[in-house]
Amino acid sequence: MNNSITQDNQNDNQISKTIKRFFARFHVTSALKTAGAYHKKGTPVTQIFQYLFLLIFSNRSMYMNLLSGRNTPAFAKDTVYRFMKSTQINWIRFTTILASRIIKDAVVPLNHADRENVLCIDDSMFERNRSRKVELLAKTYDHAKRAYKFGFRMLTLGWTDGSTFLPVNSILLSTDNKKNRVNEAVSLDKRTVGYKRRKLSMTKGTEAMLELLKAAKTVGIPAKYVLFDSWFSSPKSLHAVKNLGYEVIGMIKKTPKMFFRYNGEELSLIDIYKRNTKRRGRSRYLLSVDVEVIKDGEAIPARVVYVRNRNKRKEYLCLITTDTSLCEDEIIRLYGKRWDIEVFFKICKSYLRLSKEWNCLSFDAMTAHTAVVFTRYMMLSIENRESNDNRSLGELFLYFSDEMSDITWMQAFQMLLQMFRKLLEEHCDLVDEKIDELTDTFISTLPSLLQSQLVAV
Repeated sequence: MNNSITQDNQNDNQISKTIKRFFARFHVTSALKTAGAYHKKGTPVTQIFQYLFLLIFSNRSMYMNLLSGRNTPAFAKDTVYRFMKSTQINWIRFTTILASRIIKDAVVPLNHADRENVLCIDDSMFERNRSRKVELLAKTYDHAKRAYKFGFRMLTLGWTDGSTFLPVNSILLSTDNKKNRVNEAVSLDKRTVGYKRRKLSMTKGTEAMLELLKAAKTVGIPAKYVLFDSWFSSPKSLHAVKNLGYEVIGMIKKTPKMFFRYNGEELSLIDIYKRNTKRRGRSRYLLSVDVEVIKDGEAIPARVVYVRNRNKRKEYLCLITTDTSLCEDEIIRLYGKRWDIEVFFKICKSYLRLSKEWNCLSFDAMTAHTAVVFTRYMMLSIENRESNDNRSLGELFLYFSDEMSDITWMQAFQMLLQMFRKLLEEHCDLVDEKIDELTDTFISTLPSLLQSQLVAV
């Protein structure tokens, strides 16, 4: 098979107007450059990233594009692999900068000043069950399916205002337990971004969470609260996030091993619940108490709200916040915004082929793939926010896929017209003006919609 990828058409012709506008409006090229993705010679990195970005909308992998000869760029496939395996590109910085620009330029100006913006932390399985040679592959417990699988925990930080969700950054977590790692990391210079990325992946999730929050804090992403579930809620995490300048609203485990200071005593949430009278009727919550979260002798005030479990009426859930000025209904309402990150995971896996589009063995390549998927979601999310229809993100994705297919079809039609002109030039004794006249006459007989599409492309 030919090792090079040929190009039959200009790259710009293969991109829809919406995608072009997204790249230009939010300066994707400068975000890549700031993250360390730039070329000294050869193909500009923007073209490579653009090609990776568009692959999902062509409904073909790079391999199938090579075989069919469609949607092929002007650079070799090895150029794509070298780009994805680069140890110099800081993908956390890239997605963080891009998300910050979208939030500040396109979302916040549309919101009321009183609307609360929040950051959400959660993880989801990044499965690689069919390969045992993936770098840093780990045996990981999938909490959704309650089974151990091979892959990574994709720890993700997202931003939402309750209407628009944008992924900010992420890290593929392997495990800090060497016994559960199938493969180790390759040897790299400790000064490279790739080495630091691998080191972060082998830390605990609560520690990696703080690094993601610090990256968001550095670029000034506007948010007052950080939301997370019980997996990340612990006195240590509450103190650490509070020290970064954020307030916390999270679900917290009802365990007899975790204590809070209540009325001068160290009690578990279960004991606090037993000592208090519950609210009757159909109230949204059963009990609300003020406590102190103690860590290394330092105490911070917090409020715990006991909420009915809708799935099991005889049980209750516990929400905790470090912002004691919030009323109980507001705590429950703000925590409800965390659901947006669950929708994000579903869209990425169902439509954007997260973890399935590329079967890379390199940890850098998997991280690059994740960043590309995040960028696609950002475009769909902002398009959904600014459009005047009620299409879901999934419907928008299918719309862009159809649009890309239409562009490819129109390019083929243009090629037929060019062949027709060439045939007239070679076999008919006609001047250029006459050939133009015949071509225009033929186009004028086409349906008006087809004519407008030909002009647009």
